[in-house]
Amino acid sequence: MGFLEDFQASLEALPAMLQRTYGLIRELDTSLQASQKQNEQRCEQEIAEIKRGIETSNVPTDLSLITFSDEALDEQKHCIRVADEKVALGIQAYDMVDTHIQQLDQYMRKLEELRVERELAGTSSPLGISDITTKGRTGTSGRGGRKKARQAAVEVPNIDLELPVDPNEPTYCFCKQVSFGEMVACDNLDCKIEWFHFGCVGLKEQPKGKWFCPNCAALLKRRKIK
Repeated sequence: MGFLEDFQASLEALPAMLQRTYGLIRELDTSLQASQKQNEQRCEQEIAEIKRGIETSNVPTDLSLITFSDEALDEQKHCIRVADEKVALGIQAYDMVDTHIQQLDQYMRKLEELRVERELAGTSSPLGISDITTKGRTGTSGRGGRKKARQAAVEVPNIDLELPVDPNEPTYCFCKQVSFGEMVACDNLDCKIEWFHFGCVGLKEQPKGKWFCPNCAALLKRRKIK
């Protein structure tokens, strides 16, 4: 399979990965809003009690000695943790797309180099480069490694433009990179890829129960419809 076909196949999984990440962000945002509202109500109540205490001289007038309750402070710390998780997921989604775009740019430069070489050699380019380069970036795929782009209208020969990797080290995931960081296995025994990097499939922690990669999940869904 040529690299353009590879990129197209990998690109099709990107929306599902982004949708999963955005779904987690929405869930965290809903939880954060509820926690913030609860904390605001608690703090307002405690402030009112402090004011009454000052008026009746039941609490010290030194404001440096007045603090919120441990429950209120714990709620605030929880809100900060949830907000940090939202930011981390947002960065993860951005990196996922940005990595794909950078990889696609590398392929475009490679194709342009091939076109120039063919022109200098006095042969016409069968790659349809002009159709590809004028359209600019066509999409994104997994993190780093081998990518796939949409096939041009003309016949595209198989050209190996993979990034150099250790030939003795196996690669995994949509990104076709070596094992690094945290990884998750697809529970479909027939999955062609099997292992995935957390960032490439929009995960932050190990999923509970069975987990299927976007490709296998879509395949199982189509089988159920039939």
